[in-house]
Amino acid sequence: MTMANRLGLLGGSVDYSNAAEDEFHDWLDTEHIPERLRIAGVLNAVRWLGVENPRISLVIYDLENLQVLNKPEYLAVSFENFSPWSKRILGTKIRRVTRFACEQMDPGNAIAPANAGGLAVYAMNVAPEFEAEFNQWYDSEHIPALSATPGVLCARRFLSKGGTDHKYVALYHLQSPGICDSPAWKWAMSTPAAKKINEYTANRLHMVMRPYHRTK
Repeated sequence: MTMANRLGLLGGSVDYSNAAEDEFHDWLDTEHIPERLRIAGVLNAVRWLGVENPRISLVIYDLENLQVLNKPEYLAVSFENFSPWSKRILGTKIRRVTRFACEQMDPGNAIAPANAGGLAVYAMNVAPEFEAEFNQWYDSEHIPALSATPGVLCARRFLSKGGTDHKYVALYHLQSPGICDSPAWKWAMSTPAAKKINEYTANRLHMVMRPYHRTK
């Protein structure tokens, strides 16, 4: 698959503990997400909340390609062009957990499944001198082992092109968050190679999420 055919991913996670819950959800559901879904090339938007801390919010967007983020339509609703409501929420009400804008490495063109009941997010940086070993392990052992775990619906791996918090991101869509507690999942996370590779990584982020459903 050529790089031009690889899907992109935009994701943002925040802790909204200091925001009014109803206003935060209204802002995302009625302004922030609809603005982005109107942009050609933004394929979907899915919201998640933390299992351990429900005030951790994550929104992920699949993109036709990463160049969607350079479109005038996207730039018109981003950063210095945020609306007053967005500036107030983002500037004073929430704490950023992570943001990623990356390209799908594996399988390359998979869209997030619509029926997932859970999501596991892993993001990290890797010491440059160990990246080749890290990628070989991920492709040959880690992704296959987790993909074969019962209850895993989709396993996708992403590479940031710069300007985000983590260079590598992996998303695992699950039947339920409890899949992360299964023996098969725990085994894949604790193989000798996995323990060795962890020594080469930094700024690690792990989140287990459940789907967000608007209640009113």
